[in-house]
Amino acid sequence: MDSKQNKPASYTYAEAGVSIETGNALVRAIAPLARATRRPGADADLGGFGGFFDLKAAGFTDPLLVAANDGVGTKLKLAIESGKHDGVGIDLVAMCANDLIVQGAEPLFFLDYYATGKLDNAVATDVVASIAEGCKQAGCALIGGETAEMPGMYSDGDYDLAGFCVGAVERDQVLTADKVAAGDVILGLASSGVHSNGFSLVRRLAADKGWKLDRPALFDQTVLLIDALMAPTRIYVKSLLPLVKTGKIHALAHITGGGLLENIPRILPKTLHAHVDADAWAQPRLMAFLQAQGNIEPEEMARTFNCGIGMAVVVAEGDLADVTFALEAAGETVFRIGHIAGGEKGCTVSGSAETWSAMGAWSATHNG
Repeated sequence: MDSKQNKPASYTYAEAGVSIETGNALVRAIAPLARATRRPGADADLGGFGGFFDLKAAGFTDPLLVAANDGVGTKLKLAIESGKHDGVGIDLVAMCANDLIVQGAEPLFFLDYYATGKLDNAVATDVVASIAEGCKQAGCALIGGETAEMPGMYSDGDYDLAGFCVGAVERDQVLTADKVAAGDVILGLASSGVHSNGFSLVRRLAADKGWKLDRPALFDQTVLLIDALMAPTRIYVKSLLPLVKTGKIHALAHITGGGLLENIPRILPKTLHAHVDADAWAQPRLMAFLQAQGNIEPEEMARTFNCGIGMAVVVAEGDLADVTFALEAAGETVFRIGHIAGGEKGCTVSGSAETWSAMGAWSATHNG
């Protein structure tokens, strides 16, 4: 009898759905992308068991480290369904880096986690290329990450992303709530679109209303609706960091999940209240489209979407002109959107009949 006939089958990792060769090819493809994000303190080489960062080489003397992690949420579903993967990496970096700058911290390095059922190197490379672009915009180095190929964990074509960013701030430059005072002014920096929050509602509207995502948007015939929705999150780090170092910024609020109503109170002490005037800026046409399509009440808009304001900046009245000039010179669109006053910790957003509502003047408050 032929002994080969009785020999048990030899299993391989590839037969189980994981290709080591494909993973190695991806590492080789993305290594130049990571190297392009080098900055003082990091050489951004991939392939080791961990990434190093030299705080001394970055110029810090008495720093505190600040860490943030986040994902992109269900915006990824639109990316996967539309085949548009070249912006979600920017979103990933933005959600982390913008959360660091609100503490006064400079983003230093970034790591990503990319998970999928079956690795598609073309898609993965597009995603990592956009992560590298986000790192360039934020001024941080892409020093490592993890690519996980896990058969059976995800549907065909699906993938998930998570990002981890570490920054540093000199001890005397940390932005804390005790720097905010009654009489301070709230500036709003324009967003680039929906950013990365509220997409479960966006996708529900798209399904229920039968949107043709590959057609020109009703509110702007020069852009496809999918491109308007997928516009990457704006990264505000390089515009804000020089001002943070001057001490002229008292507080910053990244307007993400929870919108204006719930994010601004996070930077206030217990005895101060933020008042936001929704008449101070024109609601972007994309936001007006979403509101009209869903018949969304103004309060729901103010706690779900950024409504055109991606970052709130709190400054003293005396520094208003200088800060506005510097931000506009850095390329930001700046609105004076409100003020800080005494009262219970929270935020009130209010507007006239012409702002976000056809039902008359409105006001929404969130305390806490």
